[in-house]
Amino acid sequence: MFYILQELEIKKAAKQNNKQACVVLAKQLVNLRKQKTKSFAMGSKVGAIGNQQKLMHSNMKMAGAMGTTTKTMQQMNKVMDPVKMAKTMQDFERENAKMGMTEEMVNDTLDDILTESCLIFFSK
Repeated sequence: MFYILQELEIKKAAKQNNKQACVVLAKQLVNLRKQKTKSFAMGSKVGAIGNQQKLMHSNMKMAGAMGTTTKTMQQMNKVMDPVKMAKTMQDFERENAKMGMTEEMVNDTLDDILTESCLIFFSK
């Protein structure tokens, strides 16, 4: 809004044939526009710096979390014995296979019994 008033003042001075006032007012208008541009640029730079600061803070938090995770994993590796874990997994697989075979045998037996029962029942 101030720019519009400044431009009106320049036009008014021009109508009065006051060249010196026109030059002074025009220079002021140019300086005001430069200041406005600089102000916007500085605002953008301040915003960018704020965003960088937030990013750096986030990176620091992430680094702290990763450090904690690393310590936890190191402690777990000390507690867990890989050989013992592998043996446990092998035992589990073996027992799981046994259970699968047993379940299959029970199902086959039940199928045979039910089939025979149905044949006897329907043959009467």
